[in-house]
Formats: sequence, C-alpha cells, structure tokens
Amino acid sequence: MPLHSTVAAVTARIAARSQPTRSAYLDLIARERDSGVDRPRLDCANLAHGFAAAGEDKPNIRRGGAMNIGIVTAYNDMLSAHQPYGRYPEQIKLFAREVRATAQVAGGVPAMCDGVTQGQPGMELSLFSRDVIALSTAIGLSHGMFEGAALLGICDKIVPGLMMGALRFGHLPTIFIPSGPMPSGIPNKQKARVRQEYAQGKASRDELLESESASYHTAGTCTFYGTANSNQMMMEVMGLHMPGAAFVAPGTPLRQALTRAAVHRLTEMGWDGPDYRPLGKCVDEKAIVNAVVGLLATGGSTNHAIHIPAMARAAGILVNWEDIDELSHAVPLIARVYPNGAGDVNQFHAAGGMAFVIAALLEAGLLHDDILTVSPEGLAAYGRAPDLEGEALVWRAAPYTPLDDTMLRPVSDAFQPDGGMRLVRGKLGRGIFKTSAVGSHRTVQAPARVFDSQEQVTAAFKAGELEKDVVVVVRFQGPRANGMPELHKLTPPLAVLQDRGFHVALVTDGRMSGASGKVPAAIHVHPEALAGGPLAKLRDGDMVRLCADEALLEVLVDEAEWAARTNAPPPPPANGTGRELFAAMRAGAMNAEEGGSAILTAL
Repeated sequence: MPLHSTVAAVTARIAARSQPTRSAYLDLIARERDSGVDRPRLDCANLAHGFAAAGEDKPNIRRGGAMNIGIVTAYNDMLSAHQPYGRYPEQIKLFAREVRATAQVAGGVPAMCDGVTQGQPGMELSLFSRDVIALSTAIGLSHGMFEGAALLGICDKIVPGLMMGALRFGHLPTIFIPSGPMPSGIPNKQKARVRQEYAQGKASRDELLESESASYHTAGTCTFYGTANSNQMMMEVMGLHMPGAAFVAPGTPLRQALTRAAVHRLTEMGWDGPDYRPLGKCVDEKAIVNAVVGLLATGGSTNHAIHIPAMARAAGILVNWEDIDELSHAVPLIARVYPNGAGDVNQFHAAGGMAFVIAALLEAGLLHDDILTVSPEGLAAYGRAPDLEGEALVWRAAPYTPLDDTMLRPVSDAFQPDGGMRLVRGKLGRGIFKTSAVGSHRTVQAPARVFDSQEQVTAAFKAGELEKDVVVVVRFQGPRANGMPELHKLTPPLAVLQDRGFHVALVTDGRMSGASGKVPAAIHVHPEALAGGPLAKLRDGDMVRLCADEALLEVLVDEAEWAARTNAPPPPPANGTGRELFAAMRAGAMNAEEGGSAILTAL
C-alpha cells in the first residue's frame, strides 16, 4: 500500500521546517563520532579510572577491541514498573560476554511515580523530572567509555527523558529495554466505580485503598493504557525495542530472551561494523511521525502531545500540534484499551497487541516502513509477535484478524475514523482535546467556574457548588507557574457531575494523565495564565464554548469588555517538597506545544 497522502504531507512539512536544526544535529553527531570523547582518546589515567572496578571485564575494556555498553537505568524498588530492573545490569553483562562484549552501568536516573504523587505537592516536580532524567543520562554517557547504550526505563517522563539525553549522544547505537506490565488486577470499571463512590462520600478510605491495592498489586507496569504503556507503544513503532518487547510480562523466560536478544543485537550495530545504526539516524522525521500515528491509532496518552515535540527537538526536529491534529484527521482509532475501553494492556497484548497494530497500519500505508530500526528487517519485523520455540526466540506473524474485536479492529472497521486527539483554539488559546475517551460529549457550552488549584475544585464539589452545567477552569498550572502537574485527581468528581446529567468540561493550562477519562477537557492550554495567557482574564460566569468538532476553545464575552480586562494575579509560588529547587526550570520553560522543557531552549 502506498504511503497515505496526509502522512506523506505532514512528514514533508516537518522535514522542511526542521531542515536547519536537523542538519545542525546531524553535523553534531557526525563530529561526536569522528572526534568526540571515546575510549581510544582517553588518557591513561582517565581510562584506568573507567575500568578500575570492572572485575573480570577489565581486560576486555582495557584492550578496547569490542563494544562496551553503557547501561542507563531507572531502577528503584518503590516504582513497580522499574523494580524488575534491579537484576538487569548483571544479566546484561552476562549476555554481553556471550558475544565478547562488555557492559557497565553508566549511571542511574530518577524515576518518580506520578501514581504516588498524583494530587500531591510532589507532582509539581513531575514534568521537570524529565529534564533531570535527560541531564542524568547525558552525565552517564559523558565519560566516553561506551560504544553503545542500553536504556532501562518505562514510565511517564522516564522514557522521554532517556530519549532526550541519549539523543545528544546520537552517534551511539542505542536500544530501549522494557520490563513489562504487571498481571491484571480488578476490572477497571470496578476501580473507577469505587473512585467515584469515594468522591461522593459513599465509600470509605479503607474501601478505596483496598480497591486501589487490588489494581496496583505487584511488580510491573500499571496495566491501564496511560503514558507509561503509550511510551512502550511508541518505542515499538519507532523501531527502538526488539520487536514485540513492549508488553511481555516481567520475570518470564520470554522476557529474558528478549533482553538477551537486545544486548546481542546492540553489539552488531557498532560503528566499527557493517550495520552501524546510531540513535540519531534511527530517530528521524519519519520515526517521529510513526510515533504520532501509533499514539493516535491506539488512543494513547495526551501527555505525548508534550513529550513528542520535546523528544523530536532533541534530534533537531520541530513538531507542533498542527501536525498532530492533521494526522489525527487521517488516522483511524483501531484500539480501545482502558480508559478508552474495558480491557487493559494484558488483554490488548493477548488480542494481537502491537504486532497486529503495526501490521494493520503498515498495510494501510499509515506508517513509514523505511525507517532505520534496531531490527535488521526494518519495521515489518514489528508486525510479528515474539515466542519461544524450546529455548529459541522466534517471531510469528500477527493474527490477520484481532482475537478480541472489542479491543482491536482492522483499519477497514475502525472504532472511529479519526485518531481522537484534536487541537482546539480560540480566544482562550490553544489546547488538546482527547475525543477518543469522551463518547458523545464533544461539545460543552456553559458558564465558567474559575479556580487556581485543584484543591479549590475539590472543595467546591464537596460543598455542592458545581451541581450545574459548568466549565471548570483550573489556571496557573502551566510549566512556568508550578511545573504543569497532572490534574487527574479531578477526574472522579467531574465524572460524577457528568453522570448526574450535567454538561461538564475542564479547561486548564495544566496536564491530564494518559489515564484521563470520559469528561471533555481542553488541556495543556497555552499561552499559560502565568505568561499572560487569556485564561488569566476569565471570570466566574463567563460563557465558555469547548467544541472538538469545530476545534473551538472560546469565551463568549463582548470584545470591548474582554479587551478592557486585566489579568488575575497568580498565586504565590509554593515551597516545600523540593519545589523551590526547580524555580530556574520553571522560569525558563518552553510552552507546552514546544515540549515544556527548560533545557532544550538552546538547541
């Protein structure tokens, strides 16, 4: 099937827009390969420090005749998705020795859990943890000891941060190695029901905790299709995993076989061999467009409307929401995974998963099939699913039809004809509206109720002040104001109001999680209120119109009155929980559409 005309046109537009910055980036990684810091150029004292504690690998690292893999790990044992990584470095070292290579842990990166910090002060550190992860990755790889990189990360800001940091070492062959999702817990509808009952005072804290503990119950990635699992989908459609690695359970023989294959494959991609595949060449305009297409086709996390532009910018590629919106009109929704459907990622994987999605999108001409992947067989290899035949790792063709059509559909019989992520714009700015989760609630016109924090919203809900048609506006939540926290805590009370028959919407310059659900929302709105954005002019009672079909985010106020208004004063910056340490990042942050980063401004 020839490439879809919209996919081709958007890719060409991105390439043309990015030509100066992409060219500069490619020049950078070429210089780094040819004359940057690497083992042969290190002085003897430098090199001796680098292998002093390498044990049995010391002679091989000293000789420099084979690849030394730098492992950057997001391991901690508080975060369920990353707890399995504890033993990966030793495994990777063993697998490297099998092919006469070596491996060392280059460094660790922080891995905070948005599930733990959701609705708490620590969530204000969340988005900028991505920049810290990028910086930490760069520090680990800066020693010049490595000819390849293995990146161990799963969750929300962690994969984008690893990508941003590693791309500055884009001359290195690099593979992302996942750890897999935890087994399924209680049904997602039951979890959502208990949350809404608790928001109404109909369930106790003990009942809520019991429900949450039955959902998040052991090691592995959370099983809803939020940002973490959307990360893994993107690594597949960009060809940066071993094929089919995303959703294989941790602690299984197949999981270990895929990790072993990743290490072996990484050693084949070195710059001294005939199959050199540097990360900076793998992540090009086509791979970025593939990531967007995969996100839209599967109803993935809205957080990637921020992460994709940031990752792309680190490779010299400029992507904006116009690109995502245009692709969304052309890419059909072929997967429904909770919160967009009933089943979780384990059920999605069992129904055909990423192998089916990639094969179907390739067949429809919706993915670039000529990107440089870590697999020597190209993106077509990702349309097959991994399996064990005895102890041998093999890949089998994806099912031609999905094994559960409530979760997966072919392109010809998609759940909806578009990708469900819309750019809305108007007098209130530019924002993202995820239509794939909201059903028929695509237009809301109602009086605004304006808040400066999610705690104020919760208090108003408990006081019964929101029992009406209402557009809840939560402002001063952007990157420069307070680090752009997720406002997922608002989902249960707003869903309760919607279930009671009210027309309800959310408008915010903050974020909503990939777990955001059925309430229509314009999120990531910019210009943000603190930067003089129009949300700062809104007043209680102003009529607001949010419409996905008309791509509108409007306030219906007389033009003269609107022009005469002054901006509301922002709340004072909050201290405590380390938030004051990030003041410089907040002050220098880009807007959400540019990626919300404080470290990519100089690129």
